[in-house]
Amino acid sequence: MFRTLSRAQLTKVVMKLGERSKTDAAILYIEGIANPKIVKEVIRRMEKIDTDDVSETGIIEQWIEDSFLSPFPQIQHTERPDRCKAALLQGRVTILLDNTPFALIVPVTFGQLFHTPEDYYERWILTTLIRVLRYIAAFISVFLPGLYISLVSYQPGMIPTALTLSIASTRDGVPFPATIEALLMSITMELLREAGLRLPKPIGQTVGVVGGLVIGDAAVTAGVVSPIMVIVIALTAIATFSIPSYSMAISLRILRFAIIFAAALFGIYGLIMVYIMVNVHFVNLKSFGVPYSAPYGPLIPRDMKDIVLKVPTMFLRERPRMLQPQDKIRLNRRKKKGGQ
Repeated sequence: MFRTLSRAQLTKVVMKLGERSKTDAAILYIEGIANPKIVKEVIRRMEKIDTDDVSETGIIEQWIEDSFLSPFPQIQHTERPDRCKAALLQGRVTILLDNTPFALIVPVTFGQLFHTPEDYYERWILTTLIRVLRYIAAFISVFLPGLYISLVSYQPGMIPTALTLSIASTRDGVPFPATIEALLMSITMELLREAGLRLPKPIGQTVGVVGGLVIGDAAVTAGVVSPIMVIVIALTAIATFSIPSYSMAISLRILRFAIIFAAALFGIYGLIMVYIMVNVHFVNLKSFGVPYSAPYGPLIPRDMKDIVLKVPTMFLRERPRMLQPQDKIRLNRRKKKGGQ
């Protein structure tokens, strides 16, 4: 079924996927670093793939992910060799497939999907600031429309009086409630985004920007939506683009619609209820045996050095403990201690 080819510490397990296509696939890991249990689990799940053709890594992802019912990606896919190399050195496993430029990285956690390779090429202060901004952007992209609906429709007393009067004046003459406004504008933004992806790149960017401006201005002029709602949806769309993982961005966009409906039904209590349910789902979700919410659930303080905050590189002495690597030391400090 497969054969193992080793060179130095990098180990490659080659497999044939697809009963008819017989596409070559390779499982890469560094022997002596990667957890053998994770490697065996990856091989076991790959051997269970039973289909005629495996033409892209997305098909592998659907077969080997832990929970197909979860909206959140449990496997990271990338085209960048430097990201794969960094993942291998952390103790993760990479899956390659013939005739496709995409690679899969397992296991994955929620925090890892907010990282980029450039985070490690810049100074730690700048990287930390950018990561904090990404998490703020994720919060805005998910909760801002629902928060606006809940405050305007159910809890206007929580808004400052001057702002309440300003919002009321901009909504004068609008025939729809805030929920319908948010759904109309959100669906319009999703249609523009999808249309921009299907068009040639120069035209697609123009359609996305100009289409959003024209439709937003026309909707406000016609009195269909309020100007404040256009601002809310525009901020939400901009925040979505700040998320580096495309799969995670899509998941958060799906979650946004769930929060809009919950806020429309129960106000801020519905928003909080959905937030609690998502956190419960996070702590129960795993990726190849690694908790999706690690290092926060379960709590692993040593791994917090490189999640939201990033300490200077010389202090990242250990590999992520959540992966349980065989070689836990990242920096070669043992030789120095032995020499002394």
